[in-house]
Amino acid sequence: PLKAMATTTKEDRLEKGNQAQVDLFGPHMKGFYLSGPEESRHINKWLADNCFGDYYTRRGLDDRQREMMTFCFLAAQGGCGPQLTSHAAANIRIGNDRQFLIRVISQCLPYIGYPRSLNALRCVNEVEDAQS
Repeated sequence: PLKAMATTTKEDRLEKGNQAQVDLFGPHMKGFYLSGPEESRHINKWLADNCFGDYYTRRGLDDRQREMMTFCFLAAQGGCGPQLTSHAAANIRIGNDRQFLIRVISQCLPYIGYPRSLNALRCVNEVEDAQS
């Protein structure tokens, strides 16, 4: 069995998860878990402490690998355009450039099909267009 990869505790996973969001997506994510309507704000908190605090902070993968995998998972799921665009931007921000993401989409195409691949490419292009 692998040794434990966790780097957070129940006490600090929210703080470390929010910092991971800031590191990947930018300073506008600071305190994002406190935003949104009160009745659904808990989902933003779960995103910060569970998804980013528990998973994104683990050892074993670096940020570039983890973001590439997240991009693949979102592309394969379909119907995740806003999230896929955000993660395309995060990929580019940390060094997985447009050409790299196009190669990733090309490798995924036989498994996820043309519609989802074209949607993923559209998200990458949206990020590039916004940065131009």
